[in-house]
Amino acid sequence: METNAHEAPFRQPAERVGFLLSQVGAYASARFAERLAELDVQPSDVGILRMIAVEPGLSQQALAGKLGVVPSRVVALVDALERKELVTRTRSTKDRRTHELHLADRGREVMAQMRHIGREHENDLVAELSEEERQTLGHLLARIAAAHDLEPGVHPGFRASRA
Repeated sequence: METNAHEAPFRQPAERVGFLLSQVGAYASARFAERLAELDVQPSDVGILRMIAVEPGLSQQALAGKLGVVPSRVVALVDALERKELVTRTRSTKDRRTHELHLADRGREVMAQMRHIGREHENDLVAELSEEERQTLGHLLARIAAAHDLEPGVHPGFRASRA
């Protein structure tokens, strides 16, 4: 049986799966942050921008709930995104006590570029896998995430570092 040169050192017993997930996750996060640097954004910025893009007019309170952070923290995060001209915050016409969030023109541009960067990043990350293996890995990781009640689309590190 032929083995790939990259496989031999990584033959790990099944009980090392947690370590391997952590190792690959840390590598993927660091590499993604490097790729985003050219856009002057961080991975956490992109997560928030994606939420606002999916749900234009999202309130700051609703965003706080999705992220699992206190509302006052969202104010600071949105302030930073406004300074970068990525997000606009306007008073709601339905409830003047709330602010609605929308992507600014630059935010839409960054999201378009980010989609390209994200595709490249994922393709590079799983380049050693066949399409069938990629699909299987994705399904297995989604099952693990669901079993631990991880919020889809929200990185759990966001809560730990931003709450």
